[in-house]
Amino acid sequence: MMDTYKKYIPEEMCNLPMMIKNSAKLFASRPSLTSVDGTAYTYEELDRATQHVAVMLKSAGVGKGNNVAILAENSPHWGISYFGTLICGATTVPILPDFRPTEVRSILEHAAVKTVFISGKLVSRLNEGLPDTVEMVINTDDFKLLDIVKGVVSEPAGTPGELTKLNEETKISVDDKGFYEAAGEDLASIIYTSGTTGRSKGVMLTHTNLLSNAVQSGTVHKVVPEDRWLSVLPLAHTYECTIGMLVTLLNGAMAQYIDKAPTAAYLKPVLKKFQPTTMLTVPLIMEKIYRATVKPALSKSAPLRLLMKFGPTRKLLSKAAVKKLMDFFGGHIRFFGIGGAPLAPDVERFLLDGGFPYAIGYGLTETSPMLAGFNPANAVFHSVGKVMEGVTIRINNPDPVTKEGEIVATGSNIMKGYYKDEEKTREVFTEDGYFRTGDLGIMDKKGIIYIKGRSKNMILGPNGENIYPEEIEAVLNSNALVNESLVMEYKGKLTARVHLKMEVMEEQLQHLKENAAEYTKQLQAKADEALAELMIQVNQHVARNSKLQAMILQVAPFEKTATHKIKRFLYQQLA
Repeated sequence: MMDTYKKYIPEEMCNLPMMIKNSAKLFASRPSLTSVDGTAYTYEELDRATQHVAVMLKSAGVGKGNNVAILAENSPHWGISYFGTLICGATTVPILPDFRPTEVRSILEHAAVKTVFISGKLVSRLNEGLPDTVEMVINTDDFKLLDIVKGVVSEPAGTPGELTKLNEETKISVDDKGFYEAAGEDLASIIYTSGTTGRSKGVMLTHTNLLSNAVQSGTVHKVVPEDRWLSVLPLAHTYECTIGMLVTLLNGAMAQYIDKAPTAAYLKPVLKKFQPTTMLTVPLIMEKIYRATVKPALSKSAPLRLLMKFGPTRKLLSKAAVKKLMDFFGGHIRFFGIGGAPLAPDVERFLLDGGFPYAIGYGLTETSPMLAGFNPANAVFHSVGKVMEGVTIRINNPDPVTKEGEIVATGSNIMKGYYKDEEKTREVFTEDGYFRTGDLGIMDKKGIIYIKGRSKNMILGPNGENIYPEEIEAVLNSNALVNESLVMEYKGKLTARVHLKMEVMEEQLQHLKENAAEYTKQLQAKADEALAELMIQVNQHVARNSKLQAMILQVAPFEKTATHKIKRFLYQQLA
């Protein structure tokens, strides 16, 4: 099993740096990593730049056994820092840009980081100070060294540290020992997850883990050099790093990075100009587009609502709406990957009916990340597709009636373990070495997987039935007045916390703006009425054992992870 992926790649490609070297030979003059700000590297230039960074690090004493953090927004320089670190044998520690200074400090300490790559915009994330292990901080904007005074980074840098100058002053060359020598089982990355259950864990991924996953994903969807990937998710997350960057570079394609939040207003001109063939997103992005623009257009009149209830006419209307959606995304999308969380059923039904080239993938950081998926040509509604070639999945302890059980997996993409945490590592592996995903699901006779929910989220009903909050939330979130929701057990009752679209109700009360007290009173009354009606509607569409018993208005948006999953543990503490 560990060597299954090797039949797809040249024998000499034993690690990630060798993958880049191989691609530089095959696709030298083609564009590799680019940015909307005009920064662009061909494969040959990318190869040279990563070698420069590797020499700079090596000349500063960084090598095998050292951990190097990358804290920066997406850009070609993120990738150059990543591969430069790997070429000299060190291990990357990608850090999500939205982590707070205290979280950053904690990661740097726990991983005993020696060098930090950081963008100018994020230098403030080091305000908590640097651990004693950090000896060098490098600005990814221009690869200059930043001064460290008493554990604090000073800006602007007082030390001249241009990458080219450092390389000129050292006699080290990439032909020397210590470059490109990482073994497949050597650590490539330690990724600290921002999970829904609380404390971050350092997931240890080897060169083989990541490279095999990048290669094996080609058995789900074939990437070609002409593909143009528009990146909108953080590279510090395995989903974007492996499927977005490594897969792109393995196959000679081109990736472009944006420099702002991916709002519809910002993306529109970028999409029109770049015309991507491929994008990776989380469900929230497509759900927002559907609920804000598509759904209102398909339900604005009684005749339209009636036509949407019948399969043939619903498909015709969906196809017309999908054509406009395709135009919004630049008109050339052939693979629109959605992963990281479940996609709302009503949104997926629209995409499937309309023929939008969407694809669902399933996996976790611990699995590098992909375990299963389908491409646009073989979509199966409400599933995550088939197990990826080179991975083995089974359903552990399936229920004799429902056939539901925990999804466990093995393969060359499964993590080495959690960094400095042998106890938690033991907990997530079965006795025969399968990784326990914590997800509950079903596998049908065709090998197609259906996810029911997280085992930690599951609620045991009064009669011993399994209640999956995610299924109830999907019904809640399909309502036009709901932004997002979270279902949990609260004071012995099945309860939903709901973040409503208050702006809709506020608009209806504009005439009361002058009278603040009355305005607030009426707004609260409307919210209470909306929640009451919502509970009735939802309970008509869920199973008997999943009927809600209480509703709570969530005033502020829920706090979320990098893949826009709600951090449930924060709200379960309130229960």
